[in-house]
Amino acid sequence: MFKQAIPFEHGKPARIGVMLVQLGTPQAPTSQAVRRYLKQFLSDPRVIEIPRLLWMPILHGIILRIRPAKTAKKYASIWVNSGLEQGSPLRLYSEKQTKLLRGYLGKRGIDVEVALAMRYGTPSISTVMAQLAEKRVDRLLVVPLYPQYSATTTASVYDAVMDALKSTRNVPELRFIKHWHDHSGYIKALAESVRTHMALNGEPEVLVMSFHGMPKRNLLLGDPYYCECQKTARLVAERLGWPIDRLKVTFQSRFGKAQWLEPYTQNTLVDLAHNGIRHIAVMCPAFISDCLETLEEINQEVRHAFMAAGGAKMDYIPCLNDDAKWIEALTDIVQMHLSSWLENKRPAPRGPGLSL
Repeated sequence: MFKQAIPFEHGKPARIGVMLVQLGTPQAPTSQAVRRYLKQFLSDPRVIEIPRLLWMPILHGIILRIRPAKTAKKYASIWVNSGLEQGSPLRLYSEKQTKLLRGYLGKRGIDVEVALAMRYGTPSISTVMAQLAEKRVDRLLVVPLYPQYSATTTASVYDAVMDALKSTRNVPELRFIKHWHDHSGYIKALAESVRTHMALNGEPEVLVMSFHGMPKRNLLLGDPYYCECQKTARLVAERLGWPIDRLKVTFQSRFGKAQWLEPYTQNTLVDLAHNGIRHIAVMCPAFISDCLETLEEINQEVRHAFMAAGGAKMDYIPCLNDDAKWIEALTDIVQMHLSSWLENKRPAPRGPGLSL
């Protein structure tokens, strides 16, 4: 069933829109909110590739009964409740990035609509696309906030965008940014974040770059994520002039019993401590915003494991978050993909506007 078209108004020009898409977050650090979030997240066939008939009984019969309470406690340990800022760090930093991107584009004379959507949770992709349609957006650039492409993340955003358009009569022109794992501005921002941190905390014996993991099967089936992570790490190390024998590329957030990309982050740090390494620094280049996987998993759980194994000091290097160099790089990435649209602006439409 097609949705009702937005009433046509003569003389109103079509707009260009930019939709940033982040993974998402529970609305609150409670079992109920986490259960809703995990149900949507773990029901995505891009995330869990087990046949539905086998997976759904496991998800609803076991995981959604046990995991929400444990995960809610982890969210509570990182939840922001200070002054006017209330919510998960992922949401707060994503909202700041959206606002800053809008401002940076505006300073360059680029007048476009900029909005934030979440792949899981709120605001949903379909909701944000409907809001952009009401603003007469007829050309839409979709920016998944994942530097390295994976079918489990970026491709899932594609799916959700297309699902939102299935009931749309007049669809917008679309562009998707697939990845930017080797973009010079992104690499520079990461390297500068390391330099800044080391200037304050000293140089570690080993620098660990921990990326989000995925099942090894995905790599063997052709997912380029692993290779793009390796390239990001190599480019950052080259820009830093960091010796390869003092660099470790690892993978975190393993889920289930299947073999995932290796080496695993926590195992690696424990081995480093057992081998006499006392001071390490850990960064997470695949995460643009600090979140549960960085602030709780790395800066709490993995830190504890390293220290318990004999380590003396673990420095966590924060994600890029709202760093000015990163926002400048994001602006460059977006402007590059908008360039031909900006050069060929459309006149006022002569028919009904985009409807979503």
